[in-house]
Amino acid sequence: MNYSVSKIGQILQAPVQFGDVVVSGVSFDSRQVKPGDLFVALVAQNDGHDYIEQALNHGAVAVLADNQHQIPSTIAAVIVPDTLTALQKLARYRRQDINPKVVAITGSNGKTTTKDMAAAVFATRYKTFKTPENFNNEIGVPLTLLTMPEDTEVLVVELGMDRFGQLSVLSELTLPDVAIITMIGEAHIEFFKTRANIAKAKLEITQGLKADGTLIIPFDEPLLTTAAINQSVVHFGKKISDIDENKAETSFTFDDTRFAIPLRGRYNIMNALAAISAGILLHIDTKDAAKALKHFDLTKNRTETLTTAHGVTLISDVYNSNPTAVAAVLATLKMIPSTHRYIVLGDMLELGEQTQKLHAGLAKTVIEADVDGVYLVGKFMGMYLYPILQQRFDSTHLHQYETDQLAELITDLQTLGENGDVILLKASHGIHLENVVNALVK
Repeated sequence: MNYSVSKIGQILQAPVQFGDVVVSGVSFDSRQVKPGDLFVALVAQNDGHDYIEQALNHGAVAVLADNQHQIPSTIAAVIVPDTLTALQKLARYRRQDINPKVVAITGSNGKTTTKDMAAAVFATRYKTFKTPENFNNEIGVPLTLLTMPEDTEVLVVELGMDRFGQLSVLSELTLPDVAIITMIGEAHIEFFKTRANIAKAKLEITQGLKADGTLIIPFDEPLLTTAAINQSVVHFGKKISDIDENKAETSFTFDDTRFAIPLRGRYNIMNALAAISAGILLHIDTKDAAKALKHFDLTKNRTETLTTAHGVTLISDVYNSNPTAVAAVLATLKMIPSTHRYIVLGDMLELGEQTQKLHAGLAKTVIEADVDGVYLVGKFMGMYLYPILQQRFDSTHLHQYETDQLAELITDLQTLGENGDVILLKASHGIHLENVVNALVK
């Protein structure tokens, strides 16, 4: 971004101070400000206006502030009624100013992996930028738009949601040319109550989808395939063959092309097919897509394969969790050749009144995974799943920890297994099993 304070004021129709100052970036966290940034003083749990001085000390050259706060006349500033609304308006201008093809991705599971896959596919032909990390909400999406390079030809943007209306806002902000819904699961069912409501909320991604745009959805999800869509629709997931899984990758054949992705799990084939389908729409040859997917960069903690200090294979999938995701990753674990297999399952959050039922319902999935040890973390796993598994596993093979006992879990796992064994960790991000993963691979 290379806008003057005066230009930003014109975009936002807002008064400015020191309009000749030029900003080269944007940040809302004063600790992460880079020299030349516009510091956006958001008002949330903390009031960003309290950190303006710190942001300036770190190199910010101007601030976006609201008119409820007194901003010193010595500071370059844009003054608006609401800084979040202004941030979004500025981001939408940036999206239209650069005008890349936009591929927007949402879904209960797999959206980050699909984002990474799609970006790799598009990069074979276009200058491509993707959502950093998981910047997929009302703040993260604008930051993605504002930080994409000026020569971006394809933007792959991840859109998250946890309530009705959120995807409508993000879709209208990004104005996608292509929209992907990876799948409908139980994520956020605490708020939505039913999968049908989740599907309805996910379909809000079409709100900003261009009239000549395309929605890409799984062929086997009736909650999506029966919906009335104004734009064209492409179904993914059909016509695959020769699926093979080994310790390093999952391979399959699609459109007479052999694909091998550096991830375990048949569910990742669906993510790959969504990315491939988007690539085809933007004229990417499937053979080029296959080359891209063989070594694509995966965002951290999405089904990472790591190795512990004493040679045990560690599968880390600790960013989010729900029953569909747990079942999928345990089915994958069962297919991995190994001497012994162990699982660490943390609480699945945001399940609301279905929390007990869905945690207890994992028992059959866990038992069928045929593992040598089960380590449960969190009050829901302890209350609802642990008593059922006690009927199948003895105390040597079944363990339970509270969320404040991660140090004890780490100690127990550090001596667990040997070369040829596998430990899988799966939980919602709020359980913070990434701390366990980091300790085990030091």
